[in-house]
Amino acid sequence: MSKKIVELESVIESKLSEFISGHKVVNGELTIKTSLEYIVKLVECLATDVDFQFSTLIDITAIDYPERTERFLVVYHFLSMSQNQRIRVQLSAAEDDSIPSIVAIHPSANWFEREVFDMYGILFSNHPDLRRLLTDYGFSGHPLRKDFPTTGYVEVRYDEVNKKVVYEPTKLTQEFRQFDFLSPWEGAYFAKKEAELDEDERS
Repeated sequence: MSKKIVELESVIESKLSEFISGHKVVNGELTIKTSLEYIVKLVECLATDVDFQFSTLIDITAIDYPERTERFLVVYHFLSMSQNQRIRVQLSAAEDDSIPSIVAIHPSANWFEREVFDMYGILFSNHPDLRRLLTDYGFSGHPLRKDFPTTGYVEVRYDEVNKKVVYEPTKLTQEFRQFDFLSPWEGAYFAKKEAELDEDERS
């Protein structure tokens, strides 16, 4: 653990203890945990305090844990160019929680929060334009949730008769799935069994 990380952890613990619920060093980077109540104040302090100056938002993403009451772990990554340090902020949120937007502090959060909303269905309160970013307006569901089916809910095609794009429920029954085990990503178990049978025949 570097000396700078230890010093940063110590200063954050002394100055921001009321806004954080835990902290630890992961992969040489400091991770701090906060809550919905304090996320905006914490991010503001990290961006403006002379001891931190985490003025660059790198990314906002999330992790889905469907079995948990607080289903989502929302993760923010910040960079302090003046201090040459990075920091990770995490908070947990239930499916019906609304997370305060940090667009007022970091304008670049606009599209990051829209992406998280689109992919996970997580709401951000006070966001200036919270709508889908990567999927279409008619898209159903949120693709990065663990319970989202790999085939999706609808499929899109161009209808020659109506001369427009139409959405239809996905139709992919099990009988039409072909498992020929030609892909390196499938059939490892059977390939091993075949190799064992060949070995038996040769002996």
